[in-house]
Amino acid sequence: MASTYSGTTTLVNKEPDSFHFPSIYQDYPPFFTLQTTLSTRTSQLKKWSRLIQRYCKFHRLFRLVISEHLDSPLFNNRRLNKRLQYADIVTVLDWMAGMEGGGRTEWLTKAKEGVFVYWRKPEEWANLIRTWVEDTGQKGSVLTLYELVEGETTEKEEFYGMDLDVLKKGLAALAKQGRAQVFGSEGSEGVKFF
Repeated sequence: MASTYSGTTTLVNKEPDSFHFPSIYQDYPPFFTLQTTLSTRTSQLKKWSRLIQRYCKFHRLFRLVISEHLDSPLFNNRRLNKRLQYADIVTVLDWMAGMEGGGRTEWLTKAKEGVFVYWRKPEEWANLIRTWVEDTGQKGSVLTLYELVEGETTEKEEFYGMDLDVLKKGLAALAKQGRAQVFGSEGSEGVKFF
């Protein structure tokens, strides 16, 4: 990839409420072919990571199943008639899951067919929830997981509508810090905040 695209943040806007793809996605066909030179490939993987995180955040996607998104605009640029191939998507998501990629994905299964996408890591969600609990005087309270992600009091919070498995990972981080305790059986879990 040409160095003129490194660090590019120019975004293309077609519709006011549509996702803004970076210009490298819009105008640079080699972006869709993983490069062989290590430094170029690393730069490309970083750009794909940022794009995937931004796209998932915009669309509130906590899970990304590859087969369901092969033809989506995320991996398929119809204007350029270019797409990121399945094996290359796995490579990108695998890189994101590793230390170099910042642990921004986690495979759902060993088959590597889909990932959790951490546009916020579970620990970051935990801090957001902890702040909300403190700001709303909920310390010492018991809330169901449903109340946290679907309750009226959280409708304006970023964690509203969150994937329950990602929520549980965030709450596990709070439990490790001694700030929460999760209890109950599957489907009726509650959490007490300290």
